[in-house]
Amino acid sequence: MTEAARLSACVISFQEADRIGDCLRSLAFCDEIVVVDSHSTDGTPEIARALGARVIDRDWPGFVAQKEFALRAATHDFVLCLDSDERVSATLRREIEELRARGFSGAAGWTMPRCTSYLGSWIRRGGWYPDRQLRLFDRRRGHWGGHDPHDRVELDGPRGALSGDILHDAYRSFADHMRTVDRYTTIMAEGLHTRGERARSLDLVTHPLARFVRFYVLKRGCLDGWRGLLVAGMAATYAFLKYAKLLALQRGARTPRPADAQAGTFEGRDDRALTAARGEVLR
Repeated sequence: MTEAARLSACVISFQEADRIGDCLRSLAFCDEIVVVDSHSTDGTPEIARALGARVIDRDWPGFVAQKEFALRAATHDFVLCLDSDERVSATLRREIEELRARGFSGAAGWTMPRCTSYLGSWIRRGGWYPDRQLRLFDRRRGHWGGHDPHDRVELDGPRGALSGDILHDAYRSFADHMRTVDRYTTIMAEGLHTRGERARSLDLVTHPLARFVRFYVLKRGCLDGWRGLLVAGMAATYAFLKYAKLLALQRGARTPRPADAQAGTFEGRDDRALTAARGEVLR
């Protein structure tokens, strides 16, 4: 009989006092919970410790680097990785416990669907479901990769598939959704620019249009009513902002001071223009 394996849960957090409790309670079946927090001041670390987590306070280096640090800080080789706004469903917990009882044999990692709550309803179409995520794996055969803010697990070995959902409480409000899109597209544009990627003016039309059609029509987001329309519209907005910010970075030439400007005005204008083009990257 295969010996049951030990399982570590890994979570990263920042200012998640309103959501970290639900996340950690859903992980109570794990043998260990590691939370890597980025100096939260809202009580997130205290809540995590009260729920039995081992909390590590660490500067924010980016999504990929922080998740990889949490992964390597765990005690056990089999890990289950969640974000603070995610929870393990009852069905998924049963599946994971059955795998653990068999020593996590048969695969190097397992994917699972993720179901997102959006403005009071669970979204089951429109590109947001099943949205399969690889979150349970053997860290000896996998690591976090990708480009911030869109991290992913890179696995060396076969993958299994589970049917239970990760339940995702992604956005606190529509305004929170808009702020997240603005922040993430800035990070994406900065990363693309650093890696030498280029944007064309046409990208501001073709990519948003393709995203809207994919989410609203091809992925049947239209069946999710007004929420499906918002999801598709925000997907198009994400594409537009990403390429608009990249275009501004690569073409944001410094504006010379007007010839008839009074002395002492428009000083430092070049630096301000460049900063405005890049935007402010926030955690």
